[in-house]
Amino acid sequence: MPQPKNVPLTLNKNRTVIPEPFSAGIFLTYKCTNSCKHCMYACSPKWDADWISVEDAEVVLSQLAEVMHGKYPFPGKIGVNEGVHFSGGEPFLNFDLLLQLVEIAECLEIPSTFVETNAFWCTDDESARKKLRALKDTGLDGILISANPFIVEQVPFERTQRAARISREVFSPDNTIVYQAFFYQQFHQLDLRGTLPFEKYLRIAGHGLQYVELFASGRAPYRLGDLYEHRPARSFFGASCHRELVRDWHVHIDNYCNYIPGYCGGISLGDARDLNAICSVIDLDERPALNALLTDLKALHDLGMQCGYEEQNGYISKCHLCIDIRQHLARHGGFRELTPKAFYDRLEG
Repeated sequence: MPQPKNVPLTLNKNRTVIPEPFSAGIFLTYKCTNSCKHCMYACSPKWDADWISVEDAEVVLSQLAEVMHGKYPFPGKIGVNEGVHFSGGEPFLNFDLLLQLVEIAECLEIPSTFVETNAFWCTDDESARKKLRALKDTGLDGILISANPFIVEQVPFERTQRAARISREVFSPDNTIVYQAFFYQQFHQLDLRGTLPFEKYLRIAGHGLQYVELFASGRAPYRLGDLYEHRPARSFFGASCHRELVRDWHVHIDNYCNYIPGYCGGISLGDARDLNAICSVIDLDERPALNALLTDLKALHDLGMQCGYEEQNGYISKCHLCIDIRQHLARHGGFRELTPKAFYDRLEG
């Protein structure tokens, strides 16, 4: 995984510098076939599709092409935090739009493009191969197939296996990422067929959760919190989110053109159609929640308390504390950086 190179320091308490991104994910939508317990972006079938427009996507991709030019020694090889990936939500819900965006990226010579999917659409070999070949022929370099105990609650494992097998044929094994491979192998060893309720997974193979990366942010603290130790808010005071919010190696841009730092769903650094305005000096006076996060989680806690926030009975991570306070602030109103509001409405299910 690429590491931050020269993470800029906050200039003063009112302004900070945002670096140009090394790689990015583009949300076609927040709408998904699933409502996964671990989803960092609170995606679900309940969202309005609100597809990113081709015009907006072209503006965003054109700017990303400029800042990524010359940064990739192997531009056709994909990696989890390299190049540009098309995501969501579930991008295959609008396959025609996905093809259009891949074509634009190819024309712009964006390096290392791939799509991220839960493989719900892989119902048979013929239709799956047809879609994957169309993407490959249009210019897509590869694919990332999600595999974990939360996806398999709703997507039969046979579809994940089919997506992986045919993608390796179409894109090559090197450009087919199964994330996370540990779970994929675990399900294979269990000879899993169909779906698997999470509660049953915990009984028969739940030890696997300790071996893989699971971000305790987004929906996870609300749906999986019982699996983790809870600590009081004060135990996270003194920590900030500076590294997560101000970094150059991976960002996301949603279908509303919000520029999302890293994996911090529900935070926007600005309008991604104007990358120059974001990747310069931004005014923190207009973004008090962001200012607090760049300073100390205690500052965010204090801001929340001023707006009527009631502390919960412990938190599983600093991300849990952060997102719980942000949820309250977003509903309180007046925080332009806490968007889209529907993200906060979808957190708990």
